Amino acid sequence: MKIKTSITLSAELIGEIDGLSDQYGNRSLLIEQAIRDFLAARAKRKRDLQDIEILNQRADALNKEAEDVLAYQVDV
Repeated sequence: MKIKTSITLSAELIGEIDGLSDQYGNRSLLIEQAIRDFLAARAKRKRDLQDIEILNQRADALNKEAEDVLAYQVDV
């Protein structure tokens, strides 16, 4: 379901949007896709930060495990 809304944008931005809108069907579809892309990128950044936090919390244990594995490798 679509809900009609109103936003205020600069004339410059509207000009750029209108220049691209033919590729997306119309102005509304372009703006909707841009917002979807923004929200997806934001969610990915949040997940990435959570992953980094987990790795940082477990860094010492992971590094010790890696050192142990490397100790079993044979020189070539």
